[in-house]
Amino acid sequence: MSIKKRLVLSNLGMIIIPILSIFFIDIVLVFIMLVLFHSTPKENLPLFMNLRLISFLLVLIVTNGILTYLVSKSIIEPIQKLADAANKIASGNLDFSLQVTGNDEISQLTESFETMRKKLKEAEELKQKYEQNRKELIASISHDLKTPITSIKGYINGIKDGIANTPEKMERYIETIANKASELDELIDELFLFSKLSLQKVQYHFETMDINSYLKDYLEELRFDLEENGGTINYEVDGKEFLVKADRKQLHRVLINIIQNSVKYLDKETPAIKVKLSEKQDFVQVEINDNGPGIDQIALPYIFEQFYRTDQSRNSATGGSGIGLAIVKQIIEDHGGVVWAESEIGLGTSVFFTIPKAGEANEENINY
Repeated sequence: MSIKKRLVLSNLGMIIIPILSIFFIDIVLVFIMLVLFHSTPKENLPLFMNLRLISFLLVLIVTNGILTYLVSKSIIEPIQKLADAANKIASGNLDFSLQVTGNDEISQLTESFETMRKKLKEAEELKQKYEQNRKELIASISHDLKTPITSIKGYINGIKDGIANTPEKMERYIETIANKASELDELIDELFLFSKLSLQKVQYHFETMDINSYLKDYLEELRFDLEENGGTINYEVDGKEFLVKADRKQLHRVLINIIQNSVKYLDKETPAIKVKLSEKQDFVQVEINDNGPGIDQIALPYIFEQFYRTDQSRNSATGGSGIGLAIVKQIIEDHGGVVWAESEIGLGTSVFFTIPKAGEANEENINY
């Protein structure tokens, strides 16, 4: 019941109840006069009228008091709860809840207040998560930058101290320094790209392209390097229509990051990469499979998070910034697709991603 209806009924009650009580008062007073005073109202009219007035005033006062109390309680108590909740929020306490009872204006206000509290709590939790991610990001960046820099300093000091005392050693030291500098440059480039992707500052140049032809050309370039190291690469196509709306440069980054990540951990005598392109109803799906060591099921859901590494990839021999797959995830999502992985220990890992087919109906989620 709304507050307005409650107040109207309360005012009506203050009028109607005393009026109706007059009949009851008259009956009671007649009985009292007959029993106590042994007289009728006519015989002692002044006393009857005085008692009648006093009784009416008492009923009026009691009725007014009770109705005022009940109406005030139904309004003041919820408002007091809201005031207490506001004080808790002001002091930074969001770990409580407001129970909504009724359907009046104050109940609606309480419901809105509770919704606000929940959103504030979600915002605070998100803020704490971002703060934790920021700390982890700084720690990871510091670690990844320090590793090649420390290595470069070590080799430079070796040259200064005369440890590289032969042309062969000097060449090896300089080559190592150059490689570490390249790693550092690549890490900085990836950090810069990841930062731009997170802030949605990357300018995509989408075009309609045949991803089948694109993959054939890219894998042909990759085949020579892989076969030179004793590996194999296979490409399989399932479908006919593979026109998508994509940014060639960023799609190239996706493929590089996934395949380089796979090649990095190949541990079989004959390393093998299999790429499969499939046509679905509204999108195309790319699967990149390797015969590496596989990823533990516990770690699998987190490999696309920034700076997340499985225990194997923490091996300094493999290198890597830890944000390659996070970049892949962001680029694919900006293309309106999704990315995920499946893996089995000892058998290998498959990374899947989808891109919507070209066409207005399939391009709603593309981040232009």
